[in-house]
Amino acid sequence: MWRYAFEVMETLLNASEDDQASPALTNPWPKIPIPKPDTPVRNDQAVGFVLVHAGAGYHSESKAKEYKHVCKRACQRAVDRLRAGALAVDAVTAALVELEDSPFTNAGMGSNLNLSGKIECDASIMDGRSLHYGAVGAISGIKNPVLVANRLLSEAQKGKLSAGRIPPCFLVGEGAHDWAMSHGIPPCPSEKMASKFSLSAYKRNKRKMELAEKAEPGFNHQTKKKRQSSENENGSGLLDTVGAIVVDRDGNVAAAVSSGGLAMKHPGRVGQAAHHACGCWAENTRTQNPYSTAVSTSGCGEHLIRTMLARECSTAMQCDDAHQALLEAMQNKFISSPFLASEDRVLGGVIVLRCSRCSDSQPSSDIQAILVEFLWSHTTESMCVGYMSAQDGKAKTHISRLPPGAVAGRSLAIEGGVCRLVDTTAAID
Repeated sequence: MWRYAFEVMETLLNASEDDQASPALTNPWPKIPIPKPDTPVRNDQAVGFVLVHAGAGYHSESKAKEYKHVCKRACQRAVDRLRAGALAVDAVTAALVELEDSPFTNAGMGSNLNLSGKIECDASIMDGRSLHYGAVGAISGIKNPVLVANRLLSEAQKGKLSAGRIPPCFLVGEGAHDWAMSHGIPPCPSEKMASKFSLSAYKRNKRKMELAEKAEPGFNHQTKKKRQSSENENGSGLLDTVGAIVVDRDGNVAAAVSSGGLAMKHPGRVGQAAHHACGCWAENTRTQNPYSTAVSTSGCGEHLIRTMLARECSTAMQCDDAHQALLEAMQNKFISSPFLASEDRVLGGVIVLRCSRCSDSQPSSDIQAILVEFLWSHTTESMCVGYMSAQDGKAKTHISRLPPGAVAGRSLAIEGGVCRLVDTTAAID
């Protein structure tokens, strides 16, 4: 039997608080009117919104400040690009570069080391306007894997190669590394990508594995329980894949995700961050879809791959009630998925946004708006997120945690908010 718990946070993005509490509500996600800005917008030309995550897993209180800080910087990087007129796919890439460059996240610099003591990264990006996707898996020696994924996407958008060849959208290993260098993305020695945190975790986990192999010639369920109970203490419970989702002034959406993978993974293992429909998803409004949607995931890659959770959540968002739709998707398509029936704990998290054009109540016909509903949900102990609109002075951050008594892997938390992006320079069609 699965259980769930949820809290809901309705937030106007121009509020002054940096980190807001999330009051529990008995009515999940009541009907939300279009919010009105309390303060003048920063820049009439600046329209857009970004939501980022620093992973679904376990975030200790001692490192909470660092996780929140990197989320703030990632939001600011994306918003700077939006204010400069960039499209969503460029803004989401900027956010991911900042997240990858932090030694506190398991992506790019500071990624987990595999069994051989090497760093292999996964990343993907999707453009909701063109529906093109680019990804790299098990790539070594590249500081920002998302840049390679983004370049694959942009090259594919140019059309076929010479002699009618189809351009690649997903490259792995040495081939991905060589392709990156041939397209001007500089290499970075693997030893320079390891942080003191990832190195110490590798040494600790390696010692533990060696002792376990000596002391545990067999494997039983009691051993499994002991290992699971110590995951948060030794750091192996950190499933901190990073990701971001963005909507730009034209209503285009984009999503991206990047990860160093599970600690002590087998060399060559490719996680959900590189798999299509598993790590991220973005899709603009189309005839059959009333909403544009973007999703980025985190957690145990194998669980997310087997359920294709990113696309499942995107599809669910086409229902009227966004909160209820995400709640049901996380329950039915993830926790209770028949593909994960053999799992004791189903670990994952998502950030989701959906948006649509809406008419402004003001009499001027020169004002149009994009209504954005944004949510995050996780079955892990915690999930760190940050969000910001192009009209905000600074980003807001939050570490969402399961309520006391909730069981990680069998319970879920869900929170979110809504904002209106106003463009006074465009007339309503």
